[in-house]
Amino acid sequence: MKATAGLEPLTGHYLNLDIGGVAHRVYFEIAGEGTPLICLHTAGSDGRQYRALLNDTSITDRYQIIVPDMPWHGKSSPPEGWQERTYQLTTDEYLAYVLAFMDALAITQPVVMGCSIGGRVVLHLALRHADKIRAVIGLQSGLHAGRDQNNPGDLDYLHRHDIHGGEASAAAVAGLIAPQVSDQNRYETLWHYASGGPGVFKGDLFYYFHDGDLRNEDLNIDQSQCAIYLLSGEYDYSAPPDGAKEIAERIGCSFTEMKGVGHFPMSESPDAFKTYLMPVLDEIGLR
Repeated sequence: MKATAGLEPLTGHYLNLDIGGVAHRVYFEIAGEGTPLICLHTAGSDGRQYRALLNDTSITDRYQIIVPDMPWHGKSSPPEGWQERTYQLTTDEYLAYVLAFMDALAITQPVVMGCSIGGRVVLHLALRHADKIRAVIGLQSGLHAGRDQNNPGDLDYLHRHDIHGGEASAAAVAGLIAPQVSDQNRYETLWHYASGGPGVFKGDLFYYFHDGDLRNEDLNIDQSQCAIYLLSGEYDYSAPPDGAKEIAERIGCSFTEMKGVGHFPMSESPDAFKTYLMPVLDEIGLR
């Protein structure tokens, strides 16, 4: 195919993936060369959040950026028989998906960066599989999220017949975006939520608020195998910077608070985010 003006330097692929004996068709985008950098999106959204990174040659000249849509999200389909079950993400399922994706593409010793639920699962990944990962970058990480652990039903408004689930999901996260963000980036970020599948955001939040809680875990992570870097936006009340700072103090890892940034640094404020991300990528490159 001849080069076309406006054509972005990334490619998309579908991957037929077995996750715990269940067949999935997973979509991902890839750009660049070098150290693999797997990017995990937030709850209820998809890989479009990383559009700026995929197009940034100052990063893709050194890192091969790989951005999957989780099963049930974006252009990844739910498994056969989805209509007979309720989607509810657990820690074990999340880790099984990440590891199966790595294995299927023969990705070894990647850097894994995740935001929100992705920022939590990278900690689970470092705890259980430090030998498989070169480093993790947690965006908006926290040991837990402030929710009543005994009342998962308080999220029912996100999946009801009489409420537009997409609009409710977008409204639920709108306040997590920094006030100085451009309208273009703000509303594109919210569109990703508005276009999510029915019940998917709610199912992700089961992991975020309940099953993925790390408060009772011994965070004994071997950072000689897997380095940990935490970056948190100052305007995020869902995963406030103090939560990531607490983790950093407990395990002795790098933490930086990002000024002028909210819960979605890579999509709401890609330029500001880059000023914080590049020093981390430079340091990882020296490992």
